[in-house]
Amino acid sequence: QVQLVESGGGLVQPGGSLRLSCIASGNLGGLAWMGWYRQAPGKQRELVAIRTSGGDTHYGDSVKDRFTISRDNSGNTVSLQMSLQMNSLEIDDTADYFCNAVVRNTNYWGQGTQVTVSS
Repeated sequence: QVQLVESGGGLVQPGGSLRLSCIASGNLGGLAWMGWYRQAPGKQRELVAIRTSGGDTHYGDSVKDRFTISRDNSGNTVSLQMSLQMNSLEIDDTADYFCNAVVRNTNYWGQGTQVTVSS
């Protein structure tokens, strides 16, 4: 079993920055990737960014060049921390952000953290 806990959401003005963190714990052997998705009210959940176990990163088109996903510690098979640095935030970035991990072909989700971009 894998647990994901997010933190770092909040209210920020347009053009501002926020940093989200996700701590994964449990049996992480066979981790394929970790990343972030978001869901705005009335919209489908969409990819924000993922980082594979090999270090490759992939970003949604709307956040490229503004957001950066990174691994915060060396990690091991029972604990790993990943962050999402969000810069130049826009009103359209307002959403619930969910940490995601795929471990041994099973999809795991965090409970979500809310990001609101508003003046």
